[in-house]
Amino acid sequence: MIDPQLARRLTELRKSYQETLVLMTDAEVLKSPNRYAEVARRHAELRPAVEAWARLEAAEEEASEARDLAKAESDPDMVAYLTQTAEQKEAEVLHLERSLRLELVPKDPNDERDVLLEVRAAAGGEEAAIFGGDLLRMYERYAQRRGWKTEMLELSASESKGVSKATLSIKGKGAYSRLKFEAGPHRVQRVPRTESQGRIHTSIATVAVLPEVEPVEVDLKPQDLRIDVFRSSGPGGQSVNTTDSAVRVTHLPTGLVVSCQDEKSQLQNKEKAIRILRARLYQARLAEQRAALASDRRSQVRTGERSEKIRTYNFRENRVTDHRVNLTLKRLPEILEGDLDEFIDALTLDDEARRLAEG
Repeated sequence: MIDPQLARRLTELRKSYQETLVLMTDAEVLKSPNRYAEVARRHAELRPAVEAWARLEAAEEEASEARDLAKAESDPDMVAYLTQTAEQKEAEVLHLERSLRLELVPKDPNDERDVLLEVRAAAGGEEAAIFGGDLLRMYERYAQRRGWKTEMLELSASESKGVSKATLSIKGKGAYSRLKFEAGPHRVQRVPRTESQGRIHTSIATVAVLPEVEPVEVDLKPQDLRIDVFRSSGPGGQSVNTTDSAVRVTHLPTGLVVSCQDEKSQLQNKEKAIRILRARLYQARLAEQRAALASDRRSQVRTGERSEKIRTYNFRENRVTDHRVNLTLKRLPEILEGDLDEFIDALTLDDEARRLAEG
């Protein structure tokens, strides 16, 4: 018999699922792309658990029927067959119940989204920018390993060809679910190229992971945007630095500003800037809704001080330590080549255990 508390939760869930079915055919909902998309997502979230419960109920009924028939049966062979059938169905019930408990663990609704990943140099000057470049390359390699598509939306190079600031679009199934744990300050300990005395320096680069959203989810009104164009600066092609192709988009209600200058086309730079702006506005909205969680960009990157870090990359000791799960791996070159799964798997399991306890 299924646990009564779980049964109550599943009853509520099935009721919510049936409500989404009704709403998806409601005329008022169909008129609103935003509302319909929200209802459709909720429907898709609830469906696996509802279908699993239906299978569980069927297995329970079949197990009960087999037990009752076995009690009334006089043929030893038939009794053995019915008893075996009942045991198989009871084992299926236990398996489905375990699966349902996992299914009911609160999930991040953004897990299946694509990602805008931001890397910024923080404490440590030029060495922080060089490390920022290392991190950016690491995530590009990780995306390649998983068969995801990447696109550079924003890139500000430093004097030593490091990365002062970059925004990378990563598209692939479950990208946000895998990369969201990378958000925060990353600390590097190594001898900089410019250090003549061989002293180890500590620098910080920060990473923010933003779920990319569709235009219907964050409606940017033209009157709320100020678009400025200017001449690109820094390294570039023949026309990048000689035409007013760079674009700065300011969201007037919030004061958020995004600039893009990497493309030769003003239109392309504008489109990229708006994609970044939309993701940042969505993240800010999540932060308001879940103020207790580290979901907004500011809490992800914290202050970028050396004392705050989620992970340390120590070159002299060939080690990388994730301080959240106390995991140390002594294969730094491979990790910088995108071999991140052991860290991400450990962080995912830790997060699931925490959410299961909370649920």
